[in-house]
Amino acid sequence: MSAADALIERALGLIEESFIASAGPGGQNVNKVATAVQLRLDVFALRLTPEVFHRLKDLAGSKMTAKGEIILTARTYRTQEQNREDARSRLAELLREAATLPARRAKSRLNRVGKTERLAGKKNRSAIKAGRGKVWLD
Repeated sequence: MSAADALIERALGLIEESFIASAGPGGQNVNKVATAVQLRLDVFALRLTPEVFHRLKDLAGSKMTAKGEIILTARTYRTQEQNREDARSRLAELLREAATLPARRAKSRLNRVGKTERLAGKKNRSAIKAGRGKVWLD
């Protein structure tokens, strides 16, 4: 089991679910049954490392409150079960993405010819832009 899967397992045990009235498809069923699900997860209870916490905070954006709770609402489907599954899978994907390290960027290596060509191009653009100045009629 990977670290991301272990994190997801811990998170699923800490989820608080509540069902709310939903808009959208469903006809009269919408008015009678609370089909939309709202998941709440206390991020501090997960005891994440600082790196993972900051990645999760950036990924969650406005879904994370100031108290450190992630709130996801799922109302796409007409049944509670489908909406619950949708919200849980979105939460799992969010946690999985936060737990994986971003790929390190390899530095580009520029040889001498490439450097001189780049500087020549910069000088050429500088001359073009310098020619755009005010025209003096002396």
